[in-house]
Amino acid sequence: MKGCNQKKEVDFDEIFSLVVKYSSIRVVFCITASLNLEVEQLDVKITFLHEDIKEEIYMEQPKGYEEPNKEHLVCRLKKSLYGLKQAPRQCIRSLNPS
Repeated sequence: MKGCNQKKEVDFDEIFSLVVKYSSIRVVFCITASLNLEVEQLDVKITFLHEDIKEEIYMEQPKGYEEPNKEHLVCRLKKSLYGLKQAPRQCIRSLNPS
C-alpha cells in the first residue's frame, strides 16, 4: 500500500505533524549570535524507520528486491516507513510514551 492511499480509521487511527515554533528558532539564533557560534541544519529522516507500528500494513515488494518466482507476494511492515501517515506520530510516541 502506498502512503498516499491510506485511509483514516482503516489504515491508521491518528496522525501527527512535527512543527517548530518561530519563537524557538529566534531564541536559537539569538543565542547563537550572542555567543558567536555557527548554526548547521540537519535533516533527520531515519527517525521514522525505527519505530514499531501497531497497525497491520502491507506493501508491494520494492522494485529490484523481488524474490524470483515470488513477485506476487507482499511485505508486512513491522517498523514505520517515511511516508506513512502514522510515521510522525509513532516517532513522537516513542520519545514521549505517556
